[in-house]
Amino acid sequence: MSGSIGTNHPRRDAEDKLRGRTLFTVDAEAGLMLHAALLRADVPAGRIVSMDLEPARRMPGVRAVVSAPDAPGIYGVMVADHPLFAVDEIRYHGEPLAAVAAETIEQARAALAAIEVVIEERTPLLTMAEALAPGAPELHPDWRDYELLAGEGARDGNVSWESTVVRGDVDAAFARDDVTVVETLFRCGRQNQTPLEPRAVVAHVERDRVVITTSTQFPWSVKSGVARMLGVEPSDVRVIVPAVGGGFGMKWEMSIEPFAALLARESGQPVKLVNTRQEEMQTALCRENAEIRIRSAVTASGEIVGREGFVLLDCGAYSGEQPFLASMVTHTLFGSYRLGSARLVSQAIYTNTPPNGAFRACCGTYCVAALERHTDEICAELGFDRQEFRRQNVLGDGDLGPTGDVFEGDVLGPMLDAMDELRDRSPRHRPDNDRLLYGTSTTVGTWFIFVGPSAATVNLNPDGTATLVTAGVEIGSGSTMQAIPQIVADVLQIPVSDVTVREADTDAGGYDGGVGGGRTTVSLGAAGAAAAAEVQRKILDLAADMLEASPSDLTLDDGRVVVDGVPSLGVTIKEVAAQAQARGGPISGSGSFTGTGNVGMAGCAAGHYIGALDLPVFSVHECDVAVDPDTGHVTVLDYRVVQDVGRAINPRAILGQVQGGVVQGLGYALHEEVTIDRRGKVRQEGFETYRVPLAGDSLPVQLEVYEGAPSMGPLGVKGAGEVPILNVAAAVSCAVADAIGRTVSEIPLTPPRVLGLMLERDGADVELPHVPTDWREAVVADAEQLLAVAPR
Repeated sequence: MSGSIGTNHPRRDAEDKLRGRTLFTVDAEAGLMLHAALLRADVPAGRIVSMDLEPARRMPGVRAVVSAPDAPGIYGVMVADHPLFAVDEIRYHGEPLAAVAAETIEQARAALAAIEVVIEERTPLLTMAEALAPGAPELHPDWRDYELLAGEGARDGNVSWESTVVRGDVDAAFARDDVTVVETLFRCGRQNQTPLEPRAVVAHVERDRVVITTSTQFPWSVKSGVARMLGVEPSDVRVIVPAVGGGFGMKWEMSIEPFAALLARESGQPVKLVNTRQEEMQTALCRENAEIRIRSAVTASGEIVGREGFVLLDCGAYSGEQPFLASMVTHTLFGSYRLGSARLVSQAIYTNTPPNGAFRACCGTYCVAALERHTDEICAELGFDRQEFRRQNVLGDGDLGPTGDVFEGDVLGPMLDAMDELRDRSPRHRPDNDRLLYGTSTTVGTWFIFVGPSAATVNLNPDGTATLVTAGVEIGSGSTMQAIPQIVADVLQIPVSDVTVREADTDAGGYDGGVGGGRTTVSLGAAGAAAAAEVQRKILDLAADMLEASPSDLTLDDGRVVVDGVPSLGVTIKEVAAQAQARGGPISGSGSFTGTGNVGMAGCAAGHYIGALDLPVFSVHECDVAVDPDTGHVTVLDYRVVQDVGRAINPRAILGQVQGGVVQGLGYALHEEVTIDRRGKVRQEGFETYRVPLAGDSLPVQLEVYEGAPSMGPLGVKGAGEVPILNVAAAVSCAVADAIGRTVSEIPLTPPRVLGLMLERDGADVELPHVPTDWREAVVADAEQLLAVAPR
């Protein structure tokens, strides 16, 4: 047997990356390559009165200058509202106005400085409160004319998208005499993904097709998006993806690729465009800032008979990912627990700020934080033990999710039991310092695997090795380079080192839904397993002829085909491959996969791209903290995780993902926050002013891998790369609240913020007067119609 599954195989790309041999898009070079730069708006809102590009065209070394008339298309994720260049109106600081390609980057930047632009500034709407204020101007007056690219959601003015949920009679639940109503407010800022490799692209034209080499998580999205913006067919665009130096969601959407493609087409030469770190900070598709009001009706026995929520997500100047995430709020903020009835509205709001996007576990990080703070506040109000209340109420087999989808298997309850065991055997660190305040927390979270479509081909090479061809991207998590080769090797019973993965290329690999949502090992793994199974069948059929046996009597074992019960009688896979070359041609197999399309109750959800979860994934986190009462500084002493993985393909790789996800989450919980000044500019311009976790901020994570939960993935696997960050802000927030004895309603928990809470300073407590309290008044859709069709 190959021993591929459940074994700690080393990463095949590790040494090259450690020694600096791996080439990323940012390292790409091409003959006669030009260098590009973008002219960006330096105001957050305004009307372009005039723009003269001719001075730039006359500058030395300039070969191409393009602006809005060269790319009249509009793009988006679910709503087509985003022009490539500002057209008449500027909607955020940093919005592209023009692009230049020149022989050197210095010449390109000098040409940008020569462009003459006259802008009539407008008063910006920089916060969601300003955008929702009565009489606020609409950022997109023509929003009614925008094309919907996916789904249907209510929209109105500065509400880019609305998702709603109604299940059961919430009014009756809150009106009961035997319930206590508990309300929680929560607010979070933006978080920048800060991948080490910035967004980068090289584009050239080859045989009338645009060829794009780029650092992306979703090559097929880039292919279709660039085609849309250039006015060509998707088949006229090829996308190649070398190793990606991190993405974390920032590189999920198309971004700078069309600029390079336009300039390459205009100049007839290859064009390279790389964002500076300052541009990455100013225009990153950050995890959005959000504001939440959640309230529950709970009986004295601990039953949650009703829950209601109001969520505002800042999508920035264009809708981007946030309409999609508005529906994901449902499954995270209203996930994890049994609810007798549920009512929720989540709205994506336009503001004059840089567009937001996806970031590892997206909205789940702050929704779980808000939910778990709310859960602790319920326990404090009604006198429940925090762990026992969770154990009593977590979702189990046959329970309904917020949209009426039925959960399969008891998972969270046994995971809480596993956490008890992990806590008992893990070291606990508590400094001998009576001056510090100590707190602990136990939190649960629900996320999902965004399964979606994937395709794969496996080619059996003449030497008996295999090559996996897909459009899946290796972004650093190891799924494509590590987990999927282990799955293929397991099917073919060959060493993992004998499986080579070809870099993503839309001309070679079939469609793939991109790397994100924890989907790679599940979707691409299933497609790879199916392709390998076809190769296996062909190997057995040919070997049967060679051995004069029936295929049903043959088994693959350690690179050989052997007769069952007679292991000495067989042939090597290499010999079978050679025979195939001579008789019928090389052996290959193809496979594909997509989700089953789980659905919730009819009438429950409106405006949801994902109405129910195809594949939920769960996590339980615990955190011990010490808080300095003099400074407000929070020290995380210990961190414990029980992670639902379905089946562990590579336990050491899972530990690496959990360790990294927790540390990244600690940055979000304790000090990372993108802030915007009144000129609409991001204050943090680089790593000097944006505080990401350092080595001294990390700590060893104690991990228990939980296996056996139901899964549609190959071998019962679930994705393990995204969910480790899910509970971290929740665990830290709840532990800090436990330590200081004060309500924690905002992250990050910087020392000044924590000190303000302890000293009860004015403004320390979160107030959200613009977040609605009446669900009927909050929704922009017809509230009574939503209530009328909702299941009771």
